[in-house]
Parts: sequence; structure tokens; C-alpha cells
Amino acid sequence: MLIESGNALYRLQNEKSTYLAELTLNDAFLWKDNVLIAKSYNMIGLNFEDHYDYKKAIQFYNKALSFANKTQNDTIKDWIYNNLGNLLTSKKVNFKKGIFYYKQGLIYSNKLKDSTEITYTELNIANAFFNIKDYISGITYLNNSRHFVKTKGELEAKITLYSLYGLYHSAINQNEKAEELFNTGVELAKKNRIGIVDEAVSDLYKNAYLHYKKIKQFEKALYYLGLQQKLQEKIYSDEQIRKVKAAGVKIEIEEYKRQLNKISGEKHKQTKDLKESKLIVLLFVIIFFILVLLLFSLYKNNKFRDSTNEELKLANEELKIAKERAEVASQLKTQFVSTISHELRTPLYGVVGITNIILDEHKELVDSPHLNSLKFSARYLLSLVNDLLQINKIEENKIVLENMIFNITDEIKTIIDSLEFIAVKNKNKLSIQIDKAIPEFIIGDKLRLSQVFMNLVSNALKFTKEGEVIIKADLDKIEETRYFIKFQVKDNGVGIAKEDQEKIFEKFVQIERKEGDYQGTGLGLSIVQKLIELFGSEIHLESEEGKGTTFTFTIAFETDESKRDEIINNIEVDLSNLYLYKILVVEDNKINQVVTKKILENNKLKCTIVDDGYAAISLLETEKFDIVLMDINMPIINGFETSKLIRNKGITIPIVALTAFDKQEITEEAIAAGMNDIIIKPFESSKLLQIISKLIAKKNDD
Repeated sequence: MLIESGNALYRLQNEKSTYLAELTLNDAFLWKDNVLIAKSYNMIGLNFEDHYDYKKAIQFYNKALSFANKTQNDTIKDWIYNNLGNLLTSKKVNFKKGIFYYKQGLIYSNKLKDSTEITYTELNIANAFFNIKDYISGITYLNNSRHFVKTKGELEAKITLYSLYGLYHSAINQNEKAEELFNTGVELAKKNRIGIVDEAVSDLYKNAYLHYKKIKQFEKALYYLGLQQKLQEKIYSDEQIRKVKAAGVKIEIEEYKRQLNKISGEKHKQTKDLKESKLIVLLFVIIFFILVLLLFSLYKNNKFRDSTNEELKLANEELKIAKERAEVASQLKTQFVSTISHELRTPLYGVVGITNIILDEHKELVDSPHLNSLKFSARYLLSLVNDLLQINKIEENKIVLENMIFNITDEIKTIIDSLEFIAVKNKNKLSIQIDKAIPEFIIGDKLRLSQVFMNLVSNALKFTKEGEVIIKADLDKIEETRYFIKFQVKDNGVGIAKEDQEKIFEKFVQIERKEGDYQGTGLGLSIVQKLIELFGSEIHLESEEGKGTTFTFTIAFETDESKRDEIINNIEVDLSNLYLYKILVVEDNKINQVVTKKILENNKLKCTIVDDGYAAISLLETEKFDIVLMDINMPIINGFETSKLIRNKGITIPIVALTAFDKQEITEEAIAAGMNDIIIKPFESSKLLQIISKLIAKKNDD
């Protein structure tokens, strides 16, 4: 009968299951069979657990355990401990105590050498640890169960395995792997034809919903939340709860009968009639009390389900609103970045280009600190604009450091020259201390390093009056070809209060000062911290109010001569034949026309300029050119459409997009339009000449 009871439970026929288990329990007491008593109580506990009456389920499990401990049967002990663990963890009653019960069950599973029980218990322990966010402890048990579940496990175990692995990879931010695992679990869930695996499928949908919500893919999150809600409504079936509660009343009445019969058997026969009448009264009282409790429990369950459904509906609405707002905000942000990026880079191209023209035409000004500072400041401003507009790319590690050869002393002196006016204004002394052991030339991203120093030194000068700001560079250690240089920017200014020191690296934070008016965006130190993290390092702060501030960080630079020669060779351009080339420049901005033409003519290239795309197409039909430098943002017809028309006419001349738009933003459209390469304004003239030479050489080879 107990086997039939288990089969009925598997088919969700709880009324039949509890009835058969109760009949078995009666026989077991008659036969004084402790093993059968323990199994019967265990089956009754499973029925109560299956319909959320956890308190009664625990009571019957503990009764089962008390009789099991009177036997040498390790199998039933293993079952009961696992059932207690399942109830306390899967129903979120007490995870730590549930893990304890699982581990007790695992002891008996190992004694029995039962691979199935060992594997399923380890799977349950992993699930419990994941529920309390202890992924390090849980992943060991999950890995132990993986092989058996994949090769021999039942459908519920396989669904649970992929659900937990998906949750784990989501927790460690391996989002693509997590999505793959959830999808595998969902495919398995489609094979669910009986209700016994509904809980596992519901947990899978919940974990998938939490993952997509975390990575802000709200549409998928809504989809899985809806699937879970639908399945939960099925699990909370009113009819099944009513049936199991009714069966539970009968079981408890029979339990009390057994206890009272035992007492009445010990009394004298002459009190039998009186005892039986008292028993009847007591039973009626108990029945009435239980019925009241059942009614109250049903009421509370209905209220709870209604409350849960309402919360799910509100969550759905909130997710829809959040998704719509996120999409609108993303579009506005993209438009803003694109417009501001173009509008700022365009005049900067003119500043940098005209500065170069002045230096080329007036060789006597080559060593002028004013012009060099102007050129450096323009390039620094360009870098700052790029980082301010793409700070989200810094945070997502989408910015890649470049390798350039430079002299650390020259770079720091250039920064000092650019900031000298602040030092003079505040009557500060600005000095540098460079360790002579540092190589003359090192390899790294000098522009990013300069940006770090510009922010730190300018801050130090602004918050120091009639004091001193020192920039130090010391060789810290050498590992093969990598030189680790320790940098310090030290001042004796106003200092930073202890309670404010953790805030200063946050975006848009400006600490209030007692003296002076210090203006700024509040982004400087945030950018510094993220740039230093890109170098694989971290920044440290020491400060005391009234005594000054010191920032310290260490960066490793390459000094490998072979790599240095490779970089030099990559930027060299063979100018021996460039004077033969004719360049068509399509550009509507007059200042940009002057700058681009001067760069080309200074390198002995013939240059023709037109103001719009239609003029360029007309000229290409009547005159031969070697390459076209095409602006993107032009009136009448833009650079993309112009390039498409050129290609439609069968003209194969190389076309280079010469634009102030962000490269990542236009690459796909540029390739689709038939363009061969992209260079972003402002640019190094050597870079432009390198691209021209490469594309013309490739066309000639073809």
C-alpha cells in the first residue's frame, strides 16, 4: 500500500496518497514495525509539504525520524533527512538548518554508496547555498552532481541543474553563458508532461527572470515572470489544497484516537463507559478546533495568493514602464553624444590644424612654450571631451590603451608649462623630481597618462595658495622588459577631511571648502581613478586638513627595444612618391578646408577642394584622382549618400571618411556606403599620410 501511496503522490492524487499511507500506518503500529511506521509518517509528511502546510509536515517528518532512529535502516534515515532539508530550503523556512539536514542525509547516502542519493543530495545542497548567495560553497556540490545528473538524472534534476548553473554564471557576470544554460533548461521544461516537476520549472523561470532583470533586458524578464506567474497559479490550485486539508483532518483525528485508545487501555474496566464518553466529547472539541483552524488557514492562503498576484501585476507594470523609459533615455543619450561629439571635434580640428600650420610656416616658433602649450592643451581638451562623452565606455572597459614611445620628463614638463598660469595665479612653486634610473624612452599611452597628471596637478594648484606642488617619478621595480614607475603628486594646500576622502572619486562630487571658490565639473578625479584602473593599477590618497594632500599610483611601462622599433616603423610613411598623387577633398567647412589643404600641400600632394557631394561626383566623372577625403556631415547631400552614388557609377577610387563623428558610431554605415577607411578629426598628419599611402598602394596592386 505504501508503494501505491507513493505513486498516487507522484500523480498529485494527494487524497488517495494520504489515505493509503494512513492505512499502512495503522497496520505498522499493530505489527510494531518501526521501519514501516517511519516510512508511513514520512509519506504523510510529503503530502503535507506538497500543499504548503509546512508546520505539520515537519511534525510528521520528526515523528518518522524518531522511529527510524530505533532501527538500523540507513536508507529511511537518508530519505527523512533529505525531506527535512527540502522543506526548510525549497520553502525558504530556514536555509542553514536545511543545509545541516542535507549534510546528515549525505552521511547515510555515502554509507549506502548510493550514487543516486549522493548526487541528488549534493544538488539540493548547492541549491540551498545559492539561495543564501553563498556561491563559493555551493558550486563545489553542484560540480559534484553534474556528471550523474546529465547522464542518469531524471527530468526534474536536469532542469534544476541548468537552472542553478545559469544562476551561478549570472552571479559572476558571465551573462552569455548564463543565458545559454537557462535556454537549455527551458528546452528541457518543454518535456514536462506531469505536475511533479512544476516546482523545478517555476524555479528555472524565476532565476531566468532575475537574470534578465539584473542585466536590464526587461522584455525577456517580463516574459519569464509571466511564465512563473502562470505556473504558480497552477501549483496553488484551490481544489488540491482543499482535498489535502480534508485528508489531513482525518489523519490527525486518527492520531488522537491512537493516543486516547492507549490511555483508555491502561485504565480499569469499570471506568470504560465514562472514558469513552469523555473521549467522544474531546474528539468533537478537537474536530471543531481543527475545522476552525482549517477555515482560518484557507482564508490566509487565499489572501496570500491574492496579495502575491497583485504584487506580480504591479511588478509587470513597473517593468514595462522602466523598459519604455530606458529606451527613450538611451535614444536621447545617443543623439546627444553624437551631436556634441561632432560639434566639439570640428572646432578642435581647426585649433590643432592651424597651430601646426603656424609651427610649419614659422620655424623660429618651434620651441615656443606658448604654442606647444596651446597644441598640447587642444589635444588634451579633445581627449577630455572624448572621455566625458564616453565615460560609460570607460566604466565598461571599452577604451583600449594605445602604445606610443615617449619621454616621461618631456611629458611632465609640457604639463607644467600648460598649468603655469594657475601656479602663478595662486603664487605656488611647481617642481618635478624624476628618478634618473628611469629609461629615456618608454612605451605606453602617454595621452591617458597626461590626462591623469593634468587633473591631479591642476587640482593641487587650485587648492594650494603660496605653497608648493611636487610631481615625483621613481623607479619602483623591474620585471623583464617592464619598468614599474611610482608617481606622486604632492601639495601642502588645504587638504581633505577624513570623512570626505572616500567621496572624492565619485562622479559629480565636489567637496565643499571653507575658503575660496573652486569650480569644476566634479568628474576629474573619477576619470583619474578609472584611467589608472585601465593601466592595471590603483590610486592611493593621503591627506590631512591644513597640511596638504598626496596622490600615489604605480604604472608599468614597456622598454623592449624590438617593440619600440616596431611602433616606430608602423608610424613611418614613405613620402618618396606622394608628390605624384592627386587628392580630392570634399569639405564644406572653410577652416577645415584650409587646415586639410595645408597638411596635404606641405607633404607635396596635389589637392582639389569642393564644397558638396554633387560637385565631387561631377568632378570625378571628368577628372582623375588617386583618392577622395570625404566629410560626412555636409548640406545638400551627406558623405554616405555621396559615396553610394560614386560606387553606383562604377568608380572604384579609394574613399576615406574624414569626419568629427565617433568612429564606432559610423563604421557600419561607412562600410555599407562603400568607404575604404575612417579617420577622426583632429588627427596626426602622419596618420592621414599613412592611410593615403596604404590605400593607393593597395589599389595599384589590385
